[in-house]
Amino acid sequence: MRMKAVLCSSVLAGAVWIAFAADNSSLAGKWEVYTSIAGNDSNMVCTLDQKESAVTGVCATERGNVDITGKIDGGKITWSYKSEYQGMPLTVQYAGAMASATQIKGTVDVPELGVSGEFTANQAK
Repeated sequence: MRMKAVLCSSVLAGAVWIAFAADNSSLAGKWEVYTSIAGNDSNMVCTLDQKESAVTGVCATERGNVDITGKIDGGKITWSYKSEYQGMPLTVQYAGAMASATQIKGTVDVPELGVSGEFTANQAK
């Protein structure tokens, strides 16, 4: 019975991803991104474009706009942007998956500082 439940969950997750992948416009548009890294919370609004598996866009952060690049690979969505903290260059890396048709959840890492956290992105209405 447990195996059947796991299989059903996998099939449903796959169906959500297939529906997302079939509708390329579902990732394009504005996303409100809430990030929590090492006890520091922030919000930004990202405007994303998608062409096949490539994702590009601009995020409006508390420190100004940043250009993002990323990709969709299977059920994973990744993107990153370059920034700096006290003069030190940083790369902020996001990796997640569609939690629903209008929400992405995942992790965020800043390798140069050795910190990580979580993010939730909701498609703006």
